[in-house]
Formats: sequence, structure tokens, C-alpha cells
Amino acid sequence: MIQIFTGFAVIALAVFVGWIAGRTGVLGPEAKPMLARLNFNVLAPFLLFSVLATADVGALFSALLPVSAIAAAAMMLLFGLVAMLVWRSSLERTVIGSLASGYVNGNNFGIPIAVYMLGDAAYSAPVVLLQLLLFAPVALAVLGARVNGHTSVAAIVRTTVTNPIIVGSLAGVLVSVSGLELPPIVLEPIELIGHAAVPLMLIAYGLSLHGQRLFEAGSGRREVLLATVLKLVAMPVAAWAVGRFVFGLDGIELYAVTVLAALPTAQNVFNFAQRYETAEVVARDTVFLTTVGSVPVLFAVALLLG
Repeated sequence: MIQIFTGFAVIALAVFVGWIAGRTGVLGPEAKPMLARLNFNVLAPFLLFSVLATADVGALFSALLPVSAIAAAAMMLLFGLVAMLVWRSSLERTVIGSLASGYVNGNNFGIPIAVYMLGDAAYSAPVVLLQLLLFAPVALAVLGARVNGHTSVAAIVRTTVTNPIIVGSLAGVLVSVSGLELPPIVLEPIELIGHAAVPLMLIAYGLSLHGQRLFEAGSGRREVLLATVLKLVAMPVAAWAVGRFVFGLDGIELYAVTVLAALPTAQNVFNFAQRYETAEVVARDTVFLTTVGSVPVLFAVALLLG
């Protein structure tokens, strides 16, 4: 139990430092986008490569991946049914709300949580790959077709295969599967760069919390609330139930899929909404509410299953 409290204390301090930095402006106005680009394009790929290259990827991609996929897809489907059949929302707005209900922050928030709650950053990699290789391309295709009137399959494929997170993760998986043991002169410099990812991700998240305003006029409060409840309550319960009763998971595996399902909505959802100018406030508010609300939810999961 002391490890759980220690993990939350480490995460909370780093986030608080980031919030203070944002409030005081000590890092300047370019800090948020600069840290976001650094984390996404450099640090996270190095970290995921190093942990996956030395991990038992067969175990990670066995039952963990389908449980996570089923839980996420179920939440997206539930939101979609309510939005389209009850509220008569447009397809593009429904896509954003559905993503907000099941697309988790497996990178900026998921990697630190995996490190401090699960003991291994590799646990977040299958979820990150699932979302980037399946959920994101499908969503972008639908949004592109609805908003622009057309979409480019080549552009979606190009964006997917050149994503630094995917490149780093797949390279690590290939090294692990091949059985290749990297010499220290190669692995240790990579690990050194990757180790900078977790603290800077948390500081960047703290920066993003400063100046948030919720529920502005026309924000779509019912959509935000539904997506938040599905994300923070229904999805962890669904992951636990599917993992326990369908796949027979227990111990650390059951704990891991439940923790991953309790992660907040990914910032990518807001990026998609901005790109296609659709339900931007819904995405932004859901990201914020689920991020703040995920802390007590993760703590409860840790107490019950950790």
C-alpha cells in the first residue's frame, strides 16, 4: 500500500509543479506546445522502445489487449447509440463524443500511471498502439468524409505509420520478438533519454490545467457528463468484468486492465475536434473532467485491486 501512496505523491508533486509554472508564467507562453512536441516526438518513443525491447511482449499482448479493446468499444458504442438515437446528434459530433468516452490517455498520463501503479511502462503500450492503429484512423476517416466531404486514405495511412509513438513502440516490439539483446552501449543511452519522459509528461499536464474554464455556453453539457461517466465509471467496471469473467484474469493482469480503463480521456480527442472544428468544447471539457476525476477513481482501483 505504501507504494501506491508513494506513486500518487510523486505524480501529484510533478503535476503541481507544472501547474505552478503555468500560473506564474515562469516557462513562458511556448512551454506547453514545446513540452508537448518534445514528449510526443522524442521522449515517449525512446521510453516505449526501451521498455518494449526488454519486455515480455507476448504476455502484454495476450489477454490485456482484447479486454481493453472490448471495454473501449463498448463505451464508444453506448455513447453513439444515445447521441444518435436519443439526442439526434450529427455523425461527426457523435464520433467526437464516442472517442471522449473510450479513448484513453495512454501516453502523457498512462505511462506515468503504468510506471508508478503497475511497475512497468510497457503496460500502456498495447493500448496506445490499439488506439493509434485502429481507433484514430477510423475516426479520422469518418470525420474527414463528413466535415470535408472527402478523406484521403493515403494521408491517414501516412500519418499513422510516421507517428513517432507507433514507430518507437513497433521497433521495441520487433526487438523483443526477435530475441535480440541490445548491448549496454546501445540500450543505456536510449533508456537515459526515455527516463526524462515521465516527469516532463506530468509537468506538461500540470501546465495544461492552468486557466481551464468548464461548461461555457453551448458546450453540450449532457454530452460531457455522459462521456465522463462512461469513461470514469462504466469503462473500468466493464474492463474488470470482461477481464475477470470472460478472460479469467486475476492478480496483476486484472489490476492492469482496470487501471488502464480508468485513465482519463486522451488529449488527442481534443486535437481531432480542433482539426475538424467539431464539438471542440465537448472534447476539451471531457478531457479536463476525466483527468481530474481519474485521480480518485484510480485511487479506488488501487485500494480494491492493487
